[in-house]
Amino acid sequence: MKTAILWFRNDLRLYDNPALKAALDAAEEIVPVYVIDDRYLEKDRWGFVRTGPYRLQFLLESLTDLKDHLQEKGANLLIKRGTPEVILPELAREYQAGAIFAAKEYAHEEIKMEKALADNHDLRLFHSSPLVHPDDVPFAVDKTPDVFTAFRKKVEKYAEIRPAIPTPGTVVTPGLPDTPVPTYSDLGMEKVPADERGVLAFKGGAVAGDDRLDHYLWGSDAVATYKETRNGLIGADYSTKFSPWLANGSMSPRTIYHELERYEQEVTKNKSTYWVKFELLWRDYFKYVTMKYGRKIFFPGGIQDKSVSWRNNDKQFGKWQNGETGDDFVDANMRELKKTGFMSNRGRQNVASYLVHQLKQDWRKGAAWFESQLIDYDVCSNYGNWMYAGGVGNDPRDRVFNTKKQANQYDKDGAYRKLWL
Repeated sequence: MKTAILWFRNDLRLYDNPALKAALDAAEEIVPVYVIDDRYLEKDRWGFVRTGPYRLQFLLESLTDLKDHLQEKGANLLIKRGTPEVILPELAREYQAGAIFAAKEYAHEEIKMEKALADNHDLRLFHSSPLVHPDDVPFAVDKTPDVFTAFRKKVEKYAEIRPAIPTPGTVVTPGLPDTPVPTYSDLGMEKVPADERGVLAFKGGAVAGDDRLDHYLWGSDAVATYKETRNGLIGADYSTKFSPWLANGSMSPRTIYHELERYEQEVTKNKSTYWVKFELLWRDYFKYVTMKYGRKIFFPGGIQDKSVSWRNNDKQFGKWQNGETGDDFVDANMRELKKTGFMSNRGRQNVASYLVHQLKQDWRKGAAWFESQLIDYDVCSNYGNWMYAGGVGNDPRDRVFNTKKQANQYDKDGAYRKLWL
């Protein structure tokens, strides 16, 4: 075909991008486009803006980086605002495109979008987000094990990780108008100042993601002690911090995996380097759970169909939201989230447990607040982890965290609580 549309979604990179490669193989020229979907700038059922200021800033930086990279390859990036179901068919007609190429997504809303497009157009979808390609797992997706350990053991034993796809040398596009990356005010949002207490000055885009990967492995050797430090609370290097770049796809999990393999060959291979791969598999697992269960990941009883009567107390929820519960460990973590858009994994488990088990509030409301605030929000991981916390997900046991005990264990000297309170 002469022309194809390349619709960027959560795959904001040129390296290891299956949809980009397929589009370039199939067409003489491509029209790269990103659609800022108005629905994600609106408020949700709980009254939270779905894309809060931290993730929005990270997205705009990532789009700037992607646009720069495309221009280096002799191309450009169209940036549109609206809904993909309306805009992409219009572009396909305008450029007489034979097909629309895009990354596959796995949650209900995104699939609905794909179906609406596929009804009237040749839509070709590619798996850009998982580490392990769905064709390579040793079971049908609808037979994904309901316990992570069973999933991990099968995948580790039988699945190969595919090599990353090289960055194309050139990208040929028709004459495209230059559409600038919008600003906060263009989108009706206010920029929030950076808080110097944040663990890292996260910057969107593939270049910053590569820099972080390089630093964590080769610059600092922090990866070699990841298993010992991963429950930390203060500073940049207690954990990988790869999640924001993975979430919008400005970094691919295969890139991390293969770089880790190289590090293991050239520097050291130990429990810590393995544990980063282990965490990448957890990320994959929640994608497979979403593929298997669809809309159920958003239901009050989760994938277990549990009958639970959740409370809805706005006053209590507001105190949790703002870090004013009176539990100093919970409050410190919630204030860090609100001021920076990030929170440690240890913190996330504690605040979720507190909301669900101490306050008996609907876990979905907590998940929606995280969606609004987190710089690294990923629908599958977010809802998978919150179901887990709510006792309605991939763990038959109710995991209740004793936040006082956790604070004494992970913040012995109180430095983290002092920092945020």
